[in-house]
Amino acid sequence: MRTLKLTLEYDGTEFVGWQRQRRGRSVQGAVEEACARLTQVPTRVVAAGRTDAGVHALGQVAHLRTTSPLPPDRVRDGLNALLPRDVTVRAVEEAPERFHARYDARYRVYRYAVLRRAAPSALLRRYALHLPEPLDLDRMRAVARVLEGRHDFRAFAAVGTPRRSTVCTVLHVGLAEDGDLLRLTVAADRFLRHMVRMLVGTLLRVGRGTLGPDQVQAWLTHGEVGAAGPAAPPHGLYLVHVGYDAPTG
Repeated sequence: MRTLKLTLEYDGTEFVGWQRQRRGRSVQGAVEEACARLTQVPTRVVAAGRTDAGVHALGQVAHLRTTSPLPPDRVRDGLNALLPRDVTVRAVEEAPERFHARYDARYRVYRYAVLRRAAPSALLRRYALHLPEPLDLDRMRAVARVLEGRHDFRAFAAVGTPRRSTVCTVLHVGLAEDGDLLRLTVAADRFLRHMVRMLVGTLLRVGRGTLGPDQVQAWLTHGEVGAAGPAAPPHGLYLVHVGYDAPTG
């Protein structure tokens, strides 16, 4: 039995998310169906991050176990020939037999795209949040530094999040301008349900001047589940990297 590590890219617009659901297209379902057709046996594919409906990925990582003798490049090319156009396998690698895409991950990096101009974009409407009003980036960066570190992020989790630990270590929160685009990057050892989008929504409210840093600090200290909502819409969010070595810097 071999374990293969897959790096995936997908447009999440038409999917109900990564995980199989009773109704609707899932990324997991599309990949597993392609794997079954390629290897001629049912194949379970496990991902590092269970992205929600509408969320995209540039560097999702998944693993599968197979007895197929096909070399990794043939698996990559075969899957890409069978997958729908909104899912791509960027790379396939041999992995240690017990490698687990989710449980072995040390950190994950998400990026959120905001289009900052008066006119919306016909091309980016599914891939970036259009926000025509000005943002105070200095205020946002100051609050981003407050969010970094080990905190209880229950206020930034969706209502209904399972009652296990809500403590996470946020390694980095960054803002970068690229023309009309603002990219917000969040890296952490783990994320709660909707946590990234709620962090982004909070930072955007800070930038608009409708939320102050004291309230953000209060949520980190004694916030109730979901208190920091609403979350930013899903279509601007991307899973860009999953790290399996200890983060540096």
